[in-house]
Amino acid sequence: MTTAEHLDTIDRLRVTAFPPEPVRSGGQSSGPGHHLVQLGRTRDFWEDDGSGRAEASDQIAAEYGALTQALADRWGDQQVFSVTSLLDRGFEGEEIPEPWGVVSNTTDHVHLWRAGELWLLAYVAQWGTEDPYLLMAGVTVIDPP
Repeated sequence: MTTAEHLDTIDRLRVTAFPPEPVRSGGQSSGPGHHLVQLGRTRDFWEDDGSGRAEASDQIAAEYGALTQALADRWGDQQVFSVTSLLDRGFEGEEIPEPWGVVSNTTDHVHLWRAGELWLLAYVAQWGTEDPYLLMAGVTVIDPP
């Protein structure tokens, strides 16, 4: 997908009603007050000797950079929000609201923009070291905790 297509996807999420219960379909998950969508992915690294990881990292970093620049051009300067403490707080028993709980399980930071009542977020996720890098975006009315 192109950056323009990513922006179109985010625009569609901005006007899509939030479901009353969590829903997951393909590369999208939604719940009360939020939508998250996978915009891109690299291959996985289960059979990789390490050589493919660097190339994949460069690829996803370039896509992420283009997306964050396009969002900044449209919505102004972004905030970089560290979610590392959210993961720690969740492990200590604190209830972290979604989408922030799942986001903090897959990345250490997100780029955020305020668009009216919504927060727009972009980040690169990875569940485990052998799993693919995922270019992710989301919209939420839930403030970062």
